[in-house]
Amino acid sequence: MPDITFAGPEGRIEGKYFQAADPTAPIAVVMHPHPQHGGTMNNKVTYRMFESFARCGFSVLRFNFRGVGNSEGFFDNGVGEINDASAALDWLHAQHPHAKQIWVAGFSFGSWVMLQLLMRRPDIHRFIAVSTPAGNYDHSFFSPCPTSGMFLVGTGDEITPYEDVEAMLKKTARQKEIKLHYSKVEGSDHFYTNHQDELSKRLCQYIISNKE
Repeated sequence: MPDITFAGPEGRIEGKYFQAADPTAPIAVVMHPHPQHGGTMNNKVTYRMFESFARCGFSVLRFNFRGVGNSEGFFDNGVGEINDASAALDWLHAQHPHAKQIWVAGFSFGSWVMLQLLMRRPDIHRFIAVSTPAGNYDHSFFSPCPTSGMFLVGTGDEITPYEDVEAMLKKTARQKEIKLHYSKVEGSDHFYTNHQDELSKRLCQYIISNKE
């Protein structure tokens, strides 16, 4: 998979890109966990998400938020990171203007950023949020939910407890015909230690079931 760079709001952004053979294949952008807690695009969960999309026939991009790795700029508490994500999506869509679907996905902090991007981009068809930090960040913006997607959590997660995600979902209104799939990996911690294969299985099942 090639290393790529593209223009972001604060300068160069680095990423990893997989291109599907089919020019009309769906596309996906994957976002990594918190930059100030060691989060990068090479995080194991982020990589598994990226790999799952590639295995399911997507063209997919993962990237480093501003100030991470070789991406220019400085951490912006999630505000600027939304703009980084939007630039990543624009870059990927420009490479694949005939893509059948546009998906976004994120892990932990990356899922919080992803959900905010989702609310701003009506061109997005589906999303996957893994271990979204519902108890650590305000998610009130995520209602009504405009797009169907999946929330995946570990029942042993000590950083983003699944109970917080369930409480958030109970409060989340949905637009007509929107479906939110909720999946729990029993016994898994925040990083899906010893549950990486199960994580990939759940991701691929949802992706294949909803891919066009």
